[in-house]
Amino acid sequence: MTLRRVNLVILVLLAVAFLIIVERNLLKLSDFLYRENPVDAGVILPFESELSPDANLQLARKGDEIPVLITASEDRLGAVVAAMNSVYQNSKANVVFTIVTLNDTVDHLKTWLTKTKLKNIKYKIGIFKPEFLTGKISKDPQTQAATKPLTFARFYLPVYIPEAEKAIYLDDDIIVQGDIQELFETNLKPGHAAAFSDDCDSASSKGIIRGAGTQNNYIGFLDFKKEPIKKLGMRATTCSFNPGVIIANLTEWKNQNVTHQLEHWMELNTQEDLYSKTLAESITTPPLLIVFYKRHSTIDPMWHVRHLGNTGAGNRYSLQFVKAAKLLHWNGHYKPWGRASSFSDVWDKWFIPDPTGKFHPVRRHAGDKD
Repeated sequence: MTLRRVNLVILVLLAVAFLIIVERNLLKLSDFLYRENPVDAGVILPFESELSPDANLQLARKGDEIPVLITASEDRLGAVVAAMNSVYQNSKANVVFTIVTLNDTVDHLKTWLTKTKLKNIKYKIGIFKPEFLTGKISKDPQTQAATKPLTFARFYLPVYIPEAEKAIYLDDDIIVQGDIQELFETNLKPGHAAAFSDDCDSASSKGIIRGAGTQNNYIGFLDFKKEPIKKLGMRATTCSFNPGVIIANLTEWKNQNVTHQLEHWMELNTQEDLYSKTLAESITTPPLLIVFYKRHSTIDPMWHVRHLGNTGAGNRYSLQFVKAAKLLHWNGHYKPWGRASSFSDVWDKWFIPDPTGKFHPVRRHAGDKD
């Protein structure tokens, strides 16, 4: 009887040991499959798309994905690369970039991403069709000449990132110095589809826009003499916001049909000229101001330090403050890849030279004169 019990115990122990070995092997297989397929190859973006060819070679960053949408135009491709590099290097989060561009930029973009240290990032490329804006842009020749189709990609966030519940949009003239995970975790109030930085917040307030004076309220963007604007009952002195950084609750965005609302105001503007005559900033801002009037959450001011591209930015901010900021935005006329920008050395830290040799930042040399 005792011998039988001993044999039974031995059999049980062997069975347990066998199950442990099987479990460990299954876990290793699961981990291997995760590393081999870090991006869902079944996701098809609108207007054509493509997944990073080197995504399966990288050491996968685990955790929930942080979707970040950024646009890439040919003449500013170096800006996109610097912005993406700053996001990636300053975070260990599982960031997945959606890069919206035009057909003639794809090859150059892919070369830059695959032939440099950015080859291990996760990204998807979506092609924006300019005809998507038919009937939504003013026929005024001056307006059409200044219109850059890719700037409207932010209106279509749920279209380009359909599987996500939350996402971040970034302009290309941005450098991220903090951990993007922190920005992503910004709390949005119930019912709010987006968070922006108010133009009246602390250090970034009262941006001086050439030709428009102080442009930090609604009257700087919209014509309050027009009847459709009057009917909305908005206060002209309400603080405006900057849409260069957006944290979007895509579930709310879709539920509230935000994209359709934005398109409605774009179309109405082509008929009734609703935007301010002194409008100096992007024409993407006015419809966003209308749709999100008193219905948006706010971003920590240190996560959107802007106006670095305006005249006098070097006097506005100290170098210590700029280095402490978590996100820098060179909105304005002077870009950090140009000769006359302030704090271009901060941007240079994140720039990766173009392997094709097409893009070169313009830099002031010792012998140059002002």
